[in-house]
Amino acid sequence: MDHYKVLGLTKNASKSEIKDAFRKLALKFHPDRHCQSPKPIRDDAARQFKHISEAYHLLTDDRKRAEYNLRSTPRRPTHGQTQTHYYSHRHSRADSKLGLDFDVAIKFLTTRAFLLNLAFACFLFGGAVVVERSADALWKMQNSGKSFEETMEAMDNHRKQKEKS
Repeated sequence: MDHYKVLGLTKNASKSEIKDAFRKLALKFHPDRHCQSPKPIRDDAARQFKHISEAYHLLTDDRKRAEYNLRSTPRRPTHGQTQTHYYSHRHSRADSKLGLDFDVAIKFLTTRAFLLNLAFACFLFGGAVVVERSADALWKMQNSGKSFEETMEAMDNHRKQKEKS
């Protein structure tokens, strides 16, 4: 099902055009409007309304729309492949069974938001590594040759001696 055709739009339609088309068709096919109609007409209107709503929700969400456009755009076969061979190879049973679509994955992994989040995560991880190494270096500078346990024992002994006096 082509969601653009359902709403009577082209792929370069704006969000306001999508919204206007949805409202117009929703008024026409809304189930409440056909409650007195015969059953086949009611069922057809309900089915149409369902398709219209699905198309509207998909096309108004930027991320879902980009994925839909990516999947629905026909790709040209590479050198030596026929049109049929290319598509049958690209959409094999294994891919559809596992739900894998590498084009969508690559598109997601190269989005600006993903890359910014990845950079931020790397920055935080790098900061944590620097803090950990700095803490170790400071510990070794202040307590050369002593382990943590030895230092804690020395502190306890010092506290006991201070309490006695």
